[in-house]
Amino acid sequence: MTKKRVKNINFRLQPHLLKVSVPKTISAVQIEQAVAKRVPWAIANHTQVLEQYKRKQTSSPDTSTTESPILLWGVEQSFTLCHDEKIAYYRQQLSEVMPSLFEKWQPVVGAEANEIRLKKMHTRWGSCNTRARRIWLSVYLPAYPIECTEYVIVHELCHLHHANHSRAFWQTVATAMPDYQHWHNMLAGKTGQL
Repeated sequence: MTKKRVKNINFRLQPHLLKVSVPKTISAVQIEQAVAKRVPWAIANHTQVLEQYKRKQTSSPDTSTTESPILLWGVEQSFTLCHDEKIAYYRQQLSEVMPSLFEKWQPVVGAEANEIRLKKMHTRWGSCNTRARRIWLSVYLPAYPIECTEYVIVHELCHLHHANHSRAFWQTVATAMPDYQHWHNMLAGKTGQL
């Protein structure tokens, strides 16, 4: 655990490790309560984090220089890039389509984001800060069909109506995007594709 100049308690799950960063002003009791609440989540997700870590280790010993085929919107491209080049390429591709995708889906969902950002996320495809109305998208999304990115956008926009994953939240997602389950399953690796 580290005390930092942050506003919230942040958890980062890594293989055999739960990293916690907390605001400098927070009390030990508050930290203890927050960690106790987060432990079941860490236990439930640890296997997935371990599997992703092992896959990364076995697939490419040095990802920064090893070149690999590129998937763009689910279609294999005729060139290869090393890991850092791939991230830059995906970031550019996603940046180009984001404005039109948000323009398309915000009226459908009936919610608008104040800010949209991209980042390297290994354990999730998107996240939403409901207070700031800020949505983050994973730079890895362009490897999948564009409908997967659209689903993540719809999912995160729906969090502006419901900050949790309640039945009402999923109903809002289904109303906006009736075939969302297919794209959700593809990103979760349940369709046998990619």
